[in-house]
Order: sequence, then C-alpha cells, then structure tokens
Amino acid sequence: MTPTTAFGHALLNAPWWIAGLLIIGLILHIAGGSIGILSGYAAVSVKKGADWHRAAGLAFVLGMLVMSAAAVGLAVPLHEPSNVAGGVLTAYLVATGLLAVSRPPGAIGTAEKAAFAVILAIAAAMLGWAAQAWNSPGHALAGFSWVLYFVFGCIASALAATDLRVIRRGGLLPHERIRRHLWRMCFAFFFASASFFLGQQKVMPRAIHGSPLLWVLGLAPLAFMIYRLVRTRPRTRTSAAAMPAE
Repeated sequence: MTPTTAFGHALLNAPWWIAGLLIIGLILHIAGGSIGILSGYAAVSVKKGADWHRAAGLAFVLGMLVMSAAAVGLAVPLHEPSNVAGGVLTAYLVATGLLAVSRPPGAIGTAEKAAFAVILAIAAAMLGWAAQAWNSPGHALAGFSWVLYFVFGCIASALAATDLRVIRRGGLLPHERIRRHLWRMCFAFFFASASFFLGQQKVMPRAIHGSPLLWVLGLAPLAFMIYRLVRTRPRTRTSAAAMPAE
C-alpha cells in the first residue's frame, strides 16, 4: 500500500479511529473474499445437494456477503461509486441465488420484490454514471471509463428484467429454481475470482504476473456455470415447453 492510492491517502488524512475502521474494513473484505473464493471452489467440486455442498455453499454465502458489505463500507468514504454498486450487485446475486432454492416452487414474496427494487436502482445508477462519464473529460468518472459503467448497467438491467418476469409469473418452476440458483451464485463467484486473480496481481509474486494459471482460476466459475447449465437443461421438448424462460 502506498500513499498514492485512495486508501493510502484516506489513512494518512483521517483521524486515528477512522483509519482504524478503514483497516478493519479492509481486513474483513480480504477475509470474506478469501473465504468466498475457497468455499466457492469447494462447492462446485463436490456432489450437488450433499452435506459438503451445503456446508461449502453456506460458507460461500457468508464470505461473499461479508466481502460485499466491507467493499461498500470502504467505497463510500473513499468516494468510489463503482465499488458501491459492485458490492451491492454481488450481494444481490448471492442473496437471490440463495432465495431461489429456499423459496418453494410457484411462490413469491417481499424479498424478491425488494431485490428487484435494489437491482433496478443499481441499473439506473450505473447507466446514469455511464452518461456522466461520457460527458466528462476523458470519458471517465472516478478513474473508470464510461464503458465499465455502461456494461454493468446493462447487466443490472438484464437481471432486473429477469426478476420482473419471475414476479409477474408468481414464482419459479422446480427446475428453474436450480438453474437460477446456479447461474447467480456462479456469476457472484466469477466477480470475486476475477477481481482477485486478474485484478489484484500487483499483490502477487512478480513471477506469476500474467500467468495463464491466473486466467484459468479467474474465469473457471464461468466454465463451471456453463457446464452445469448444460447438464441441467430440459431433456425433452415437452419439458422445455412447460418451463417458461426466466
């Protein structure tokens, strides 16, 4: 950590108790992310539905929520709007992924409607920041190009559209619950693994910077997701027709 970073400047200029809170937040962020990544790999490696899968999945949920909460807590005083939205987006994916298998088929509740409101707000914020960045010098905002805000705004908008369809239908079919759980958890897992293995190489030994292994570890959650989605796809035209697309 150097004083040239936003975090370093905050530590140097803040009262001791605020600096202490920032350090605690950073420790929680790192610890939560580490637990999330390790338990995520464990969850995708063991038999689905077994006790080990449930235990790893619970650790993944808790780790990711701690990581996301700490990221938001750090981003607010550091004036990093993209990290606020990113932390909320990750927590939303984990929470709705868990809710998909916790809620009985064909049921909908307040939690789904609240999640829809949250992701809709994130989409509006991201697209608004994209427009603001486009109109700023260098087409950037808070150090990030307008493209980043626009891409994540589109992702959040697509997620909001899927939520709205589920709410209007009154819930998910049994087969849809598993697939929704799968791809939402894997997307959250991907955000964490890519952020660390691809985005934080500066904290790793210089010898492995740019290593193909880091790319494999960073992108592996997407491969797991595609594999499991193929395995859980409807087997017949009849079952596919009976299952509205989410």
